[in-house]
Amino acid sequence: MTKRIEFYNPPTLTRAVGYAHGAETRGGRLLFVAGQVAKDKEGRVVGSGDLVAQFRQVCENLRAIVAAAGGELTDVVKLTIYVLDTDLYKRHGKAIGGVYREYFGRHFPAMTLVGARDLYDAADGCMLEIDGVACLP
Repeated sequence: MTKRIEFYNPPTLTRAVGYAHGAETRGGRLLFVAGQVAKDKEGRVVGSGDLVAQFRQVCENLRAIVAAAGGELTDVVKLTIYVLDTDLYKRHGKAIGGVYREYFGRHFPAMTLVGARDLYDAADGCMLEIDGVACLP
């Protein structure tokens, strides 16, 4: 069976902009991606104090993990974004959206933004963390 991903945005729900209300996978392999923060391979925070730069590094980390498993970011079906400051995230939404499109194009999986009181790596300067699920060929 070949892999297939179907996204659902029923007309009875509010219009989904930048995400899908639901995602269904058929066939393929599921990859569960642990929460990624803006750290490089040496464990250094990239973009200290800069949410957009940190978002870019997190996307790069997500891309590396999905690629290591044989996939692409268009195979992602679910993302959960944890941020320490949702207002800051919203203020930088346009710039973050631009970075998102550099990595994901017009691919919008099911997504949730969660305002978090703390992150494991917050003391190191990490401002967000993203985990996800991908359906690979």
